[in-house]
Amino acid sequence: MQVRDIIGILEAFAPPVYQESYDNCGLQVGNTADAVTGVLLTLDVTEAVLDEAVARNCNLVVAHHPVIFSGLKTLTGRNYVERVVLKAIKSGVNIYAAHTNADNVAHGVNAKIAAKLGLTDVRVLQPKAGLLMKLQTYAPTAAADSVRDALFAAGAGHIGNYSECSFTTDGVGTFRPSGDANPAIGTAGGPRMDVPETKLEVLVAQHAEHAVLQALIAAHPYEEVAYELIALKNLHQQIGAGLVGHLAAPVAEQEFLAFTKSAMQTGCIRHTPLLGRPIEKVAVCGGSGSFLVKDALRAGADVLVTADFKYHQFFDAEGRILIADIGHYESEQFTPELFHDILTKKFPNFAVLLSNINTNPVQYFC
Repeated sequence: MQVRDIIGILEAFAPPVYQESYDNCGLQVGNTADAVTGVLLTLDVTEAVLDEAVARNCNLVVAHHPVIFSGLKTLTGRNYVERVVLKAIKSGVNIYAAHTNADNVAHGVNAKIAAKLGLTDVRVLQPKAGLLMKLQTYAPTAAADSVRDALFAAGAGHIGNYSECSFTTDGVGTFRPSGDANPAIGTAGGPRMDVPETKLEVLVAQHAEHAVLQALIAAHPYEEVAYELIALKNLHQQIGAGLVGHLAAPVAEQEFLAFTKSAMQTGCIRHTPLLGRPIEKVAVCGGSGSFLVKDALRAGADVLVTADFKYHQFFDAEGRILIADIGHYESEQFTPELFHDILTKKFPNFAVLLSNINTNPVQYFC
């Protein structure tokens, strides 16, 4: 098994195209052609984690947080980032990161938090726009079903919880083959053809564009395939920041905070004043989620569980929602478990290990 095989599984789960513009996901150190001896999963990559990887015979470290966020002008070991990169190169350890792309998929980091809190009926809190296209193509009516099936198999036609969604319109297509053509219908240099055709319309998510177009061309009987890809402003309901869902039953605020502290294994929770009302609808966001307060309010959430709130940002609750800051590390610490579930399902007999190193740089004096 090679590094590229592991990457392929992770990127099918969290396509890199869904990372934020400031992020730096992907293979950060190494070679996709390297044979993998073992995979070590971690939240952060530190020198101690690399030492652990070597000791446990793992030459691929998969992390949530990229160790390289911006360009490196030198590699002299003057800071921890440079030391980690140097140690990885010297030790022959590959480093891969899946960060905001794993945050932004509905089944990603936030789904792990929602599961820990027992949330149901979850949906994306802040769906992203501009990630969907409409593919329109035209096929001879006799071949329309096979072309449509190929598009579905390549990932087109998904709308929320529904798959194989399309719309068809029957009409007549015209074309005149040139002398250099190799037409499926008609003859080269022959007369204009009037052919019963079916117009197929399907949604295509950004990450599936290449595969869908390849499938279209491979399945279509025509030498030249007519199609249009139209960018849409529609929200992608499965891609975006945060999740919101429901508890099985309403609970008192203090009871919810105590449960969250235990479930998320955090030393303390910073929170806004209690509002004296039960908690039933819960918004969550791994990492820094202060930008989601307005979305949580619009969604009717009783509480927003996230991290990294600054002092003045707590005022944004305006007495309308409980904000529970559980800590950045604490909110994302179960992400390696998420990667473990994905990789062991695909490679059940391969060494995929969870790191034993607690990389949290924040300590609490309670």
